[in-house]
Amino acid sequence: MIDEGRALFLQIAESVEDAIIDGSLEEEAQAPSTNELAAFYRVNPATAAKGIAMLTDKGVLVKRRGIGMFVAPGARELLVGERRAAFADRYLDPLLAEARTLGLGPDDLAQLLRERAAQTAAGTAGAPTPTKGTAR
Repeated sequence: MIDEGRALFLQIAESVEDAIIDGSLEEEAQAPSTNELAAFYRVNPATAAKGIAMLTDKGVLVKRRGIGMFVAPGARELLVGERRAAFADRYLDPLLAEARTLGLGPDDLAQLLRERAAQTAAGTAGAPTPTKGTAR
């Protein structure tokens, strides 16, 4: 899991976010402690605490005094919203810019997306698609 190019506390925070998004850590559930995260990732507890603090500042985790950290109500929705916006910025904006360069409109993009989704579902993603007049 450790990505040498990114700060460890960010990676720890993202792993907790991933667990919330995929449902393995439900809203209102107790989050792993700083010490548990530090032991699991073999990092200094201060590093894990920095990741937890970041999630607390975002409103994803809440501290219950004397008990521990818990997933805040609405945390999943918040995180999914953030990830959707990041997805659009990272993938859709460049896609739309290239589509404009190639003269592709929304209908063309939708058709390409449907074709690729079908190929992926069939396990043939990346395989050339036969066109009219070509031998199979």
